[in-house]
Amino acid sequence: MSASHTGEITNFFDMSQPYGKQAVFIVLAFILIAITLSLEAKFYERFASIIYLISLLSLVGLFLFGKNVNGATSWYGIGGMTLQPSEFAKFATALAVAKYISDLETDLTTIKDQVRTMVIILLPAFLILLQNDAGSTLVYGAFFFVLYREGIQQIYLIALATLVGIAVITLKFGILTTVLILVVLGLMVNLYLRKRKPPIIPSIVILLISSLLAVSVSFFYKSILKPHQQDRISLWLRLEKDPDKIQQMKQTILYNLNESEKAISSGGFKGKGYLEGTRTTGKFVPEQHTDYIFSTVGEEWGFLGSSIVVILFVLLIGRVVVLAESQKSQFSRVYGYSVAAIFFIHFLINVGMVMGLIPTVGIPLPFFSYGGSALWGFTILLFIFVKLDSNKINEW
Repeated sequence: MSASHTGEITNFFDMSQPYGKQAVFIVLAFILIAITLSLEAKFYERFASIIYLISLLSLVGLFLFGKNVNGATSWYGIGGMTLQPSEFAKFATALAVAKYISDLETDLTTIKDQVRTMVIILLPAFLILLQNDAGSTLVYGAFFFVLYREGIQQIYLIALATLVGIAVITLKFGILTTVLILVVLGLMVNLYLRKRKPPIIPSIVILLISSLLAVSVSFFYKSILKPHQQDRISLWLRLEKDPDKIQQMKQTILYNLNESEKAISSGGFKGKGYLEGTRTTGKFVPEQHTDYIFSTVGEEWGFLGSSIVVILFVLLIGRVVVLAESQKSQFSRVYGYSVAAIFFIHFLINVGMVMGLIPTVGIPLPFFSYGGSALWGFTILLFIFVKLDSNKINEW
């Protein structure tokens, strides 16, 4: 409420204020919880494919009937309110992935089933990306943790880490330096494994592919990303050296981040207290009630309150993982890990973004950020798993 109030609070359900709308969203969320828990656990497994298809249709429909907000066509306008289907597509995709992986004929060690699973994950992600919503698209990377738990080869983890490393080194030091580093590393590995007769041809192929990736990263950064996205990555990796340009960026494209960092640092250890944050009440951070809401926590409750929020998220995610591992059916386990992974990605990116540790990406903090679609999406996502977990005694 402190992130969105504009004066004296006389009615918690004042629909002219964001906090009033959020209060209504919260009340309706309890109704969603009741409905979610009232359905049989088997319902979610039996109709997972249908729920997934409906979510895809809702995403496709945005291209015809969608409402553009801040450059993204991600909402349906319903009266005076909006609905964002990408928030519901997350639990729908989690159900579809769990349904497919738990099928008796699915074997994630085979390329065929790996490709089919990736299609299930990437299809909604691609539709969301076309809506110019990069933040929601990134969330689908969470399913990598699920697939890794269910048995995909470790080589994918190594490949992902390598790709990230190549991207960062290329942007930081350039293509030539990256290629030289790859050559040196390749020679070192060959020398170390010489007695074991290392495969020379595969090593050369890997080197060529890695070099091609370095060139692709540079091209993508310079020719595909928009200027404001380049600026965010540039500041994150400290690529920009001109102090005047940095100061200009902080007053334009990075204004939110700059003010967010100031708000968090001004909170000190204990914070300034509820409704006492000068930067929060002064609306210095434009998106402080949505994507940058953690800056309000930092200013009003300081390091102590922020730490408590972080600990609560860690406990929630950890608890979901523990419960997922205790499931008797693979469907419930996969869905549980999907829930934990989605919450983890949202938490990691949002908090990291607000503190300047991760490039700025529009993504809400679960159960904190303003927005009915996000609140309802997270509520359904979590309480479907609560229902599945409550039914595990019947799965013996």
